Amino acid sequence: MRPEHKSTERPRTQHRQRPSRWGVAHIYSSYNNTIIHITDISGTETLALASGGQVVKSDRMESSPTAAMAAAKKAAELAKDKGIDSIHVKIKAPGGHNGPNNPGPGAQAAVRALSRMGLRIGIIEDVTPIPHDGCRKKGGKRGRRV
Repeated sequence: MRPEHKSTERPRTQHRQRPSRWGVAHIYSSYNNTIIHITDISGTETLALASGGQVVKSDRMESSPTAAMAAAKKAAELAKDKGIDSIHVKIKAPGGHNGPNNPGPGAQAAVRALSRMGLRIGIIEDVTPIPHDGCRKKGGKRGRRV
């Protein structure tokens, strides 16, 4: 048996992880634009807001994945400055009784960019408004004739 001796190592202290601050990223993605709106967890206070139109010059580029990534990067930096390090994502398409129910090309790119900026992503949810037989669709009795 070896004799007991005092170790020169310092006793290990428990590394306490500070609790992560959660936010909600509301991504509205249509075929014309992509808007990234980061709020606190209750959704009442805006922490960061950016859109595709703020980061590109031409109108036709507003909805592109490139513009969405740049806008998400901008919004993520603003949110990180305010102490947010984890987010839940809510993706919304125009929806309703006329708009398309699937999100535009910028939605996936925006989520990717938020993840790449170091924000932990919790739940990804689709919050597109779906009509429950409200207004009558446009197009007349026989529908749109092409």
